[in-house]
Amino acid sequence: MRKMIYWDVCALSRPFDDQNFMRIRLESEAVNLILSKAKEGKFRLSVSSAHDLEIRAIEDAVERIKLQAILNEMGQRSKGDVRKIRARAEELVRLGFGVGDAAHLAFAEMQGAEFITCDDRVIRKALKHKVGVWCGNPVAFCEKEGLK
Repeated sequence: MRKMIYWDVCALSRPFDDQNFMRIRLESEAVNLILSKAKEGKFRLSVSSAHDLEIRAIEDAVERIKLQAILNEMGQRSKGDVRKIRARAEELVRLGFGVGDAAHLAFAEMQGAEFITCDDRVIRKALKHKVGVWCGNPVAFCEKEGLK
């Protein structure tokens, strides 16, 4: 069975960020590597309504269209009890997560998907509160998976 991964939109958008910073370049390369392995069938991408809302709000049309195309091409729509997902997201908000982050994490947990984000605060909170899935940045995911 292929491993399920769930992208935070900030991580999926990393290749569109200012590449003049080393961390951003490294994370962009890691995103592209993970996506190439997903195209090869090594990973499955979990896609939720939270992705749709966040991507629709991206002002840059090229970025918005490319991100949606990636999710449409390689993604698998999350299925589950919306009430349970909402309840879990509300619980995560009470623990200090932002609404969007809480929604993404709740969907990832529901799918048993590893959560990839570039937001260090989200990663720290996820570790502190022991969320039900692995959470880390794209570079850490590549290292953990031994991707080359």
